[in-house]
Amino acid sequence: MSGHPLGVNTWVWTSPLTDATLAALAAKVAGWGFDVLELPVENPGDWDPEQAAQVLADHGLGATVCLVMPPGRELVAADEATVRSTQDYLRTVVDVAATVGSAVIAGPAYASVGRTWRLSPAERAAAYAQLRESLTPVVEHAGAAGVTLVVEPLNRYETSLLNTIGQTLEAIGDLPHCGVALDLYHQNIEETDIPAAIRAAAGRVAHVQVCGNDRGTPGTDHLDWPAILAAIDYTGYTGPLCIESFTADNATIATAASIWRPLGESQDAIAVDGLKFLRAVMP
Repeated sequence: MSGHPLGVNTWVWTSPLTDATLAALAAKVAGWGFDVLELPVENPGDWDPEQAAQVLADHGLGATVCLVMPPGRELVAADEATVRSTQDYLRTVVDVAATVGSAVIAGPAYASVGRTWRLSPAERAAAYAQLRESLTPVVEHAGAAGVTLVVEPLNRYETSLLNTIGQTLEAIGDLPHCGVALDLYHQNIEETDIPAAIRAAAGRVAHVQVCGNDRGTPGTDHLDWPAILAAIDYTGYTGPLCIESFTADNATIATAASIWRPLGESQDAIAVDGLKFLRAVMP
């Protein structure tokens, strides 16, 4: 393998993203040598996709796009109006991704982050069936736009629906234009054997976010990076590895992601040191 493209999420520095911040960060991360800038769509209209596409092109950067599921965005165990509005939001994010040239929209496209409830085996199976039904019009729209919807399992404190890669594979079934997102922060909590869990998703991995086990800098942690990267390669995934971390200096993002202390010498250092480590450790 010659190495994956490497990206970084704007959440390392800010939330919500704006046109001005996007332009400043694009220039900075391109100068450091990143290949991709990962762009969250917290609310459509926070930043302009056409303007972003031009900024990225000017700096030679590719894009990936994250969907965001705050309270009020639900695809399961919710009223019809809420499900419809969530589907509308996801279709809009697909359109944003197509505009900025992202092949994916990735995130927990099932329930709002932080929503947990107990599920019997029968209730879980029913929720997964409802999820597939709710996602069907979204993935049809995504397929027509040349975009893949990538579903991210989260740790047990952020959801009770999809915690493991195996659960995510079960939930999405054979939905077209739909894959599994890896986020090593969550896999470190939920998978007993991270490389084995990743290998079990061969052919379905469509986006990868990386960070240290504490959500800090990749490499300053206890993760077995060579084994994890080998497992990712085994799946056939050739897309970018995107550093996702968060800042404790932004009240909104710190509270949402439980970031109560700095996770690196600086936010810039998380990106720069992470980039250096990943370039060195990739086969």
